[in-house]
Amino acid sequence: MRVFTAILIAGLSFDGTTVVAQPAPAAAKACPASVRSALAKPATDKSKPVEIACSLTLAATDIITIPLAFSGSAASGAILDCNGAILDGGVADARTVIIRSVHKPDGSWDAPANIQVRNCTIKGDVRIQGLGANGQGDQVRLSSAKPGHTERAQAAAPANVTLDNITFVANGGIPLYAAPGVTGMTVSNSRFTGSTTGTAIYLDAESARNTIAGDTFDIRTTIRELVAVDGSAENRIEGNTFVNPVKGGVFLYRNCGEGGTVRQQKPERNVISGNTFRYKDASGARPAVWLGSRRGLSLFNSYCMTSSNTFLDSLDHRDGAQNNTVTGNKLPGGSPQLIVNDDRPNKVSGNQ
Repeated sequence: MRVFTAILIAGLSFDGTTVVAQPAPAAAKACPASVRSALAKPATDKSKPVEIACSLTLAATDIITIPLAFSGSAASGAILDCNGAILDGGVADARTVIIRSVHKPDGSWDAPANIQVRNCTIKGDVRIQGLGANGQGDQVRLSSAKPGHTERAQAAAPANVTLDNITFVANGGIPLYAAPGVTGMTVSNSRFTGSTTGTAIYLDAESARNTIAGDTFDIRTTIRELVAVDGSAENRIEGNTFVNPVKGGVFLYRNCGEGGTVRQQKPERNVISGNTFRYKDASGARPAVWLGSRRGLSLFNSYCMTSSNTFLDSLDHRDGAQNNTVTGNKLPGGSPQLIVNDDRPNKVSGNQ
């Protein structure tokens, strides 16, 4: 069992009040029998998530169809060890697993930290979210119009979530979505399978310092790249294997003002190193790594135009990607030309 040192999560809400600081415990207490009983029930399309604010080890033969939720600081330190069990999100009309902050009546956010989910097969999706489910959420948009948005988003979002030895089975949606502000997420020793119309992993705006390491991406994406780094910074994507990523591997960009939200943080200081992009046929393949994949598109987007807000007009809204490092990646069946650098400065070297 890993032991985490306590951390403090603090920040500002939109009206200037402080987000509640919460020291994260090393591990939550064992789940009571009532939680196990709730998880054993068969799901319907209207089933609500069972709240997990405790630590639980499943039997290897378990097939859980009820959605799971880890909500607020009450869930901090929770450990779910599936022990090989299946979390099947194909029945309920809800996320298979959601790890979320709680918006309190006083406007502050109560964020969970140090949650571990391991040794699972997850059919469906995992969503980690704070201010909003995505970059177009109302609270995200309102915050983005004011200084300090990145700090607010990060303070309000879950931190230090570990997903280890997970088999993600996508059923059309994005199997793992880190919504605005998520920090310290680690996805390790895992496998992405199935099919998605989106990406395998989406790191949304203002998220940072997440790690994707030792994973295998053997998933079919119909139109998108496998990993999207959208206004997300200081992440490490290392030692992963991408199986025939002809629709694209890892793309770094910033959605300029999409949905009326200003992405204040740039996709900077990310490290993409030691990965293997293995091609069966690289003809016509989109880039394995693309720095600034949407650079220039902002010139044609009406939501990137100037506004009457002096603060917003002072920001650089361009869809660039700078000060990133892409080194030591291998592209068997492909070529170094599949590493595309459309912005400066970035360090790109030793890819073969």
